[in-house]
Amino acid sequence: MTVDTMDFTRTEHELRHPTIPAGPARSATFRRTYDADIADVWDACTNPERLARWYQPVEGDLRLGGTFTQGEMGGGRIVACESPRLLRVALGPGDPSPDQLELRLTSAGDGTTVLEVEHATTLDSHEIGRQMYDAVYCMGGGYGPRLLALDLHLHDALPADLDVTQMHLRSEFGPAIQASMAALQTLLDADKP
Repeated sequence: MTVDTMDFTRTEHELRHPTIPAGPARSATFRRTYDADIADVWDACTNPERLARWYQPVEGDLRLGGTFTQGEMGGGRIVACESPRLLRVALGPGDPSPDQLELRLTSAGDGTTVLEVEHATTLDSHEIGRQMYDAVYCMGGGYGPRLLALDLHLHDALPADLDVTQMHLRSEFGPAIQASMAALQTLLDADKP
């Protein structure tokens, strides 16, 4: 298994309109099934050493109520943790934070695990490279390649030289970024009044 042989279209996308502590929000939900048991997927999503390999370096007080940083992706606070099924974090400054991230894991009973990552935001836009983009649309560029990288990580197949902070610059992750952003754009277009 390599990045080139991975099916980057296996990630399902959904647009929702939840209410989070900061108020009405829009969220992107990413759903992918992993050929690994729930304990392994949970550990990969909560163990700082493993997160640094496929997601982003995460440091801080990783207990309920604790605060953390995730490199240039900012910081947050852990608001719910029900191992191995639910992790909810408030992202961004302030209380309430403008964003909320929720990981939901379900064992499929056949040695596979369904992971749902729902990132809700009260923000309308996000700046990247001095250009403004829809905040939900931008999530595809971050989560698309990382959910693929998690799959590779669970199979010990991540490229040895992968720098997760530069994943967007690696051509082999480009199709995952493009597919995820295109899926979100289609959902956003369909959601317009």
